[in-house]
Amino acid sequence: MSKLKKFMVVHNNPGIDCKEVQSNWRKLANVEYATWLKTYFNEKKGIRYCIWMAPGEEDLKNIFTEIDVSWESIMPIEETVPDLWGEEAWQSHLEADKSADNLGT
Repeated sequence: MSKLKKFMVVHNNPGIDCKEVQSNWRKLANVEYATWLKTYFNEKKGIRYCIWMAPGEEDLKNIFTEIDVSWESIMPIEETVPDLWGEEAWQSHLEADKSADNLGT
């Protein structure tokens, strides 16, 4: 299997029943070649932001097409946190990470 990358998938389904969403989540949790990590859901607006690890965007499109789940967008993402914003803080973090005894955890 190729290296997995992180993606955000946006689903925009105003009026979707929460039971239908939960049923889809159960199906998606069983996918073997990609990993669903979490979902942020605004039930009132029917918008879901799902975080996935997958080999590529096409793999996710195939998964959603196979179980008839629509999507608005699929994009590769990287995670950051406010305390690492700015070049100096990020470089300092990278240097400290090189000698950390918890590297890779």
